[in-house]
Amino acid sequence: MEKYINIIQESFIGYFNYLVSEITNPTWTSYFYWLIGLSLLVWILEIVIPWRKDQKVFRKGFWLDSFYIIFNFFLFSLIGYNAISNVGVELFNDFLGIFGIENIVAIQIETLPAWFQLLIMFVIADFVQWNVHRQLHRRPLLWEFHKIHHSVKEMGFAAQFRFHFMETIIYKTVQYIPLAMIGFGIQEFFLVHMFAVFVGHLNHANLGWSYGPFGYIFNNPKMHIWHHSKELPVDRPYGMNYGLSLSIWDYLFGTAYIPKNGEKIELGFSGDSDFPEDFKNQTLYPFRKKEKVKPNHI
Repeated sequence: MEKYINIIQESFIGYFNYLVSEITNPTWTSYFYWLIGLSLLVWILEIVIPWRKDQKVFRKGFWLDSFYIIFNFFLFSLIGYNAISNVGVELFNDFLGIFGIENIVAIQIETLPAWFQLLIMFVIADFVQWNVHRQLHRRPLLWEFHKIHHSVKEMGFAAQFRFHFMETIIYKTVQYIPLAMIGFGIQEFFLVHMFAVFVGHLNHANLGWSYGPFGYIFNNPKMHIWHHSKELPVDRPYGMNYGLSLSIWDYLFGTAYIPKNGEKIELGFSGDSDFPEDFKNQTLYPFRKKEKVKPNHI
């Protein structure tokens, strides 16, 4: 028990020092400044070439989503996620130790070119996320958390990070084993993660891009807008277009749906008129006792 308490203490101190260093001593791999830079870049694109020209620069929910970016990217780890995840990894390793297993690396890929290693990591991580995202819509308990992301009424780049902190735990927990089995480390993760952040910003941005034939590979604003549609087709009660960075999974597994130009469609979910509009009550919403409903929008 003392070992785990020490891990928690070291995690808090270590992450706090890391966060301070990120801000005060920027480097080429500083998450903080890459996040700000990518956000400003996509926001400028929204201002210069907006898809929905009648949408305000400071759209509805802009400041709330901006806070979600800082909270989900940094503050949540400071509050506890970093410590919890480190303890979780240690518990998992201790569990493996019972069976005499030191690690679960099943595939050695360090001999492959660096770019190919990154590609493998990106594709595996995105496929896992696509599957998790589907479950967030299909499982009533998980849908209660995911409603926060679908409470966005006007789409913009920052909407990507309007999500409940429990989604981070769910995604990372499911991702951990497959990525650990191929031995990826934090240095490679930085490159993959920042690219995913950039693509995610573009997907949610007020931009009318579909990338031509590359739209069948990469998710894009004209495709992702339909994922946030309040009105869903009768034959798709759990939604569609679940891809995060890649759209190819939706085309391969039949969940792609772009019936027409979605520039003016209404966003949200059924019953969202009663959904909280502030961070505190949105965060508490899934934990409050309520009548359970199916995880659909209609």
